[in-house]
Amino acid sequence: MSEPALMNDAELASFLAIEAGVMLVQLRERLALEGAPQWRIKDAGDVLSHDFLMEALSQHRPHDAVLSEEGAEDPRRRNAERVWIVDPLDGTNEYSEYGRHDWAVHIALWEQGHLTAGAVSLPALSAVFATDPAPQLPAQTRTRPRMITSRTRAPYAAMLVGEALNADAVRLGSAGAKTMAVILGEADIYLHDGGMYQWDSAAPAAVAAAAGLHVSRISGAPLVYNDSDPWLPDLLVCRQEWKEPVLNALWGDQWRMHEH
Repeated sequence: MSEPALMNDAELASFLAIEAGVMLVQLRERLALEGAPQWRIKDAGDVLSHDFLMEALSQHRPHDAVLSEEGAEDPRRRNAERVWIVDPLDGTNEYSEYGRHDWAVHIALWEQGHLTAGAVSLPALSAVFATDPAPQLPAQTRTRPRMITSRTRAPYAAMLVGEALNADAVRLGSAGAKTMAVILGEADIYLHDGGMYQWDSAAPAAVAAAAGLHVSRISGAPLVYNDSDPWLPDLLVCRQEWKEPVLNALWGDQWRMHEH
């Protein structure tokens, strides 16, 4: 891979997601050997990855604004044409449980009203998924879909869809890990309606869209990032063949108003 200074935005996102992930894996192994409590592993991981990413983006994209889960509000971002939306460690609970792989590093670029670059690394699996080159979706022959949801709760919308489509349930942590499971063909639908933040879904949404998946709000409306309020109520990522069945299960024909 070329030097960061020579990389395009997608390459830089991938590079930084990989580098942060390597650092996080090494940190977790060291703290686990020391017998550190889970709260310390969570806090140390958040700080390490955030500090690294902020320094790197400041160096390689100094004129861009940044919205990070762990950072202070960047006053430039509301009027900036380019905003990096970063989750330095998505799935902190899973990260703190030694041996779990369902945690991620998210890096996305919101540019003039669109997600234009992004990467999600799953460091415990030594894997990274990016907008360029986009992942190739595997062929899928299941007639009964697999729907992936939170480890700790079953969203009401997911229960409706699961019953309507007779879906098998899969549970994982991290929005990034869940979305990458759909890209890998391990699941067909990821639906979340319990609320999340923009940094939870920006990079996964960018990569999923680049791979050809359907990505939207659960109403079918487009996802909009870099709002002043970082809260984002819901998310739907699914294979294109499941888009209409999912939205019909939730709304009947009402969702089609968002198509126009």
